[in-house]
Amino acid sequence: MLILLVEDDPSQLEPLRAALLKAGHVVDALTDGETAEWFASRKDYDLLILDWMLPKVSGVELCQVYRRAGKVAPILMLTAKDTVSDKVKGLDAGADDYLVKPVDVVELLARVRALGRRSPMWQGDILTLGDLQLHLSNLILERGSLTTQLSSREFQLMEYMMRHPRQVLSHGQIEQALWNWGEEPESNAVTTLVRRLRQRLQTIGVKDWIETVHRMGYRLNPPN
Repeated sequence: MLILLVEDDPSQLEPLRAALLKAGHVVDALTDGETAEWFASRKDYDLLILDWMLPKVSGVELCQVYRRAGKVAPILMLTAKDTVSDKVKGLDAGADDYLVKPVDVVELLARVRALGRRSPMWQGDILTLGDLQLHLSNLILERGSLTTQLSSREFQLMEYMMRHPRQVLSHGQIEQALWNWGEEPESNAVTTLVRRLRQRLQTIGVKDWIETVHRMGYRLNPPN
């Protein structure tokens, strides 16, 4: 998933970021709420992980602004506040889940998986579209009795396209979804990646699902 992680303590931010990256997610890691508000207004995240006490704009305020803007991605709040009233305040602000500090990385990853599974396309740890199944635990793409092993970047693109079927995705949108903020992919990186994914799909009998939309981008077009 494309995740926005906001934590003002670098000693806590980096281990969480590293764990999420290792789990295969793309992570924008920030240390203040004001910058996070700017990012959240311009990118379509699959999940937000927000510390409650942030400089400039608090996690609760950021959550409220995000929901007022009509954004629906799940939000996981991180905080040292553990009273019932504090939990209610966070949930009422629009948070979907709540994790008390100090954060256990194993539990964090479990909460992230649980929030990701709220999509109706998910079946356990499998993302399904038509007769195509993407296994999230081992990066395997399956159709019937045929399977193919994806690289981490191919997997990220396949997941992103399966989450947005029949939508035209521009080169810029794909770069934002697959590369961390500050990374500079090569000019032909998206084109090369799409070609590789098409080759993977052909090995399992999936032809012409990825359509090139002239001067606009790409679209995953599964048969009706």
